[in-house]
Amino acid sequence: MPIYYYWGDDEFAIASSVQILRDRTVDSNWASFNYTQHLCDTPDAVTEALNQAMTPPFGSGSRLVWLVNTTIGQQCPDDLLVQLKRTLPVIPETSVLLLTSRNKPDGRLKSTALWKEYAEIKEFALIPPWETKQLVQQVEKIAQEVGVKLSSSSTTLIAQSVGNNTRQLYNELTKLRLYAGDSQAPISIDIVNNLVQATSQTSLDLVKVIAEGNTAQALTLVGQLLNRNEPGLKIVATLVGQFRTWLWVKIMTAQERDKKVIAQAAEIGNPNRVYFLQQEVKSLSTEQLVATLPLLLELEVSLKQGGEEEALLQTKVIQLSQIFL
Repeated sequence: MPIYYYWGDDEFAIASSVQILRDRTVDSNWASFNYTQHLCDTPDAVTEALNQAMTPPFGSGSRLVWLVNTTIGQQCPDDLLVQLKRTLPVIPETSVLLLTSRNKPDGRLKSTALWKEYAEIKEFALIPPWETKQLVQQVEKIAQEVGVKLSSSSTTLIAQSVGNNTRQLYNELTKLRLYAGDSQAPISIDIVNNLVQATSQTSLDLVKVIAEGNTAQALTLVGQLLNRNEPGLKIVATLVGQFRTWLWVKIMTAQERDKKVIAQAAEIGNPNRVYFLQQEVKSLSTEQLVATLPLLLELEVSLKQGGEEEALLQTKVIQLSQIFL
């Protein structure tokens, strides 16, 4: 199939798959002629990409045309839909059309039916941090790909240390493979402790320590996140999302037992997650959760106005933690 649609928030996994696709389809000697990227910030990018895909490749190998960060899965004007209907069925086997996007194609659009018919659609989603079993399975899978043997305890520790950061996971497992050399013995937990850098502290961890009223640990996590170049607005977005979800779960649990209804109201994709969220908010009051939102709004506005990131985050984190004392 000469058409691929990759979407999801795991940018490293998408980039890796794009590289594999390029290596498989494009002759490196003819790459300058047969490999093109089209950034979707220009109005004619899709039309140019479609025209390019219809052009036979030069020399040997196939042509790869890549529409980067496309929004065609979320909005597709009628004139563009006509082009897609005319072009997608007749793209030659010597060309590969690739589209990548963070967002899933909108099932309500007529164009999405075309992608389902003519393209291979593949999701690249980061595993949620709370899905520990899936994180362990991911470590096992990638360790096999990289060629490193791990003990069961080592696998679990790596999953805890790296979390859902697939780029870091590949880097750490490659480092362990080089360390092991020709040894066939599984990597021990002591070696993992010494060599693998724990980077899984996330904004979700920050939410949890704030809700515990642990100001000192919250400030430490803010420093760690900023040292890893985590954008302040991204941290705030996570805090807002989690406190808002907790608030909805707290309010709905008081009047509703059906987990599907609660999940729908709180915009939780997996209703099975509601039980765990209910346990998290058991010791928190509705008043405390409500009080966090104005502070987070002030923080977001101040950051967008160009305020000093570290000072603003530290001040608001202290105020947020005091709500839960």
